[in-house]
Amino acid sequence: MQGKIEHYSLAYIDPTISTQDNGRILGYDNSHNYHHKHWFGTVETIEFSSFEQLETEFEEEFWEIYHEHHGKK
Repeated sequence: MQGKIEHYSLAYIDPTISTQDNGRILGYDNSHNYHHKHWFGTVETIEFSSFEQLETEFEEEFWEIYHEHHGKK
């Protein structure tokens, strides 16, 4: 049996790219009683299907942003 995730927060903070939202470039969380995405200073409501799906999406977006701004390593 798997446990239930009640609160989550995934964040990529990099003030060398942007200082908006305290340097948070990308983030997903469910604070304030709704699921939402932070993207370069904006916040939008998102559909939530599972934490695992969200974690995969976050990781893909993180690497895309990272490579765009810091090059491939």
